[in-house]
Amino acid sequence: MHITFPDKVDKLLQYIKLKMFPNTLFFRTMLLIFIPLILVQVVSIVAFFNGNWEKVGKRLSDNLSNNIAVAIDVTSQNPEMLEDIKELYKKNYKIDMELVTKENELSVKTDTHYNSDYKIVTGFLETSLHNKFPNALTNVYLANGRDDVVVLVENQVGLYRFRASTKNIFSTSIFGFVAWMIGTSLLLFTVATLFLRIQVRSIATLAQAAEDFGKGINTPFKPYGSSEVRKAGIAFIKMKERIQKQISERTQMLAGVSHDLRTPLTRMRLQLAMLPETEDNKEFIEDISEMEKMLDGYLAFVSGEGSETNSFVDMNELILSIINKFRNTKAMIRYSTNDQVSAIQGREQALKRAVTNIISNAFNYGKTIAVALESNNNKLEITVDDDGPGIPEDKREEVFKAFYRIDESRNKETGGVGLGLSIARDIISSHGGKIELSKSELGGLRVLISIPL
Repeated sequence: MHITFPDKVDKLLQYIKLKMFPNTLFFRTMLLIFIPLILVQVVSIVAFFNGNWEKVGKRLSDNLSNNIAVAIDVTSQNPEMLEDIKELYKKNYKIDMELVTKENELSVKTDTHYNSDYKIVTGFLETSLHNKFPNALTNVYLANGRDDVVVLVENQVGLYRFRASTKNIFSTSIFGFVAWMIGTSLLLFTVATLFLRIQVRSIATLAQAAEDFGKGINTPFKPYGSSEVRKAGIAFIKMKERIQKQISERTQMLAGVSHDLRTPLTRMRLQLAMLPETEDNKEFIEDISEMEKMLDGYLAFVSGEGSETNSFVDMNELILSIINKFRNTKAMIRYSTNDQVSAIQGREQALKRAVTNIISNAFNYGKTIAVALESNNNKLEITVDDDGPGIPEDKREEVFKAFYRIDESRNKETGGVGLGLSIARDIISSHGGKIELSKSELGGLRVLISIPL
């Protein structure tokens, strides 16, 4: 069932998802564990506070206020029993009692520290005293570092001051309960984090192995983790073996095709060489040469560079070695680099072949060529500009197709068989990169090669 929200609500949800929701599996799963855990803790503490702790607090406060009421009633009716009541309360209830006369009331009131920041401790007692002494003035405050509670009750007899331990009105069990819940929650959170890291690490290892395989890097991988992750890892290994087997079989088949086709072509070339040189024979030899050229290009395209191992390749030196081959041409070439990181992991001969195809095309169709190498912490970029005829915008994707040629500018005399860009894209893609075509500032074509570091 799919729920459809209004556009504004849907945009708000998308914004929250993009900006506030974590991207990684680890943090998303931790969020699913952490939020319910916090909600359970809050609900439990609130339920405890409104239930057990509140009942205990009210009962303790009512008990203290009853003791205070009894003392005030007895001493009000029998003033001579004041000292006996004080001694009794001190001995049995650990409550200090004092009746302040009219002369000393002002100093006691002036010395009183009115506290309104600790209602969680004194709130129940204040309510109970108001109920017990509706016609008297009462005040409650904490003293001695909040270890003692002081109660003032002023009636027609005088000002009574009672001092007792805060434990008489406040149950500290809530702190033990909260500490216990937080401690167990942290323990649960720690255990969940450790186990989740193991599961996420297995998925990340599988993803890295798949990414490396896409770049042509054969990274050893052994499935581990949950049964689902192991099942996905085993499926990846089987798929990898099937792909490698298909590539190997294709390479072997093409090697046989190359041998079988080259033999009759060589025999035809020898037979034509023994015949008188005529215009027809000359065209026939050119056709054979074109067939051999197409065959070489096709075999190079489909066989790739699969047998080459990966190594660290200095792209700056690689580009310089390619450019040096074209120094004797009539075209003018410029090369620039930002002198940053230029070494990447890849197949050197394959990368050299891809960049050579791009630069060679620029020399075939332009008189001025500019090559630039830029890099940062994320990717390496190679830009090749020329002042040639360029490629129309609607044809820039078509030229990457195998054997595709733009006849107006890339004919047999100036161009190849239409595989240069196809081979270059195939090699760059196998390294996790991409090739983009656009209009050059020199007026011709710009080829941008991006390879992640």
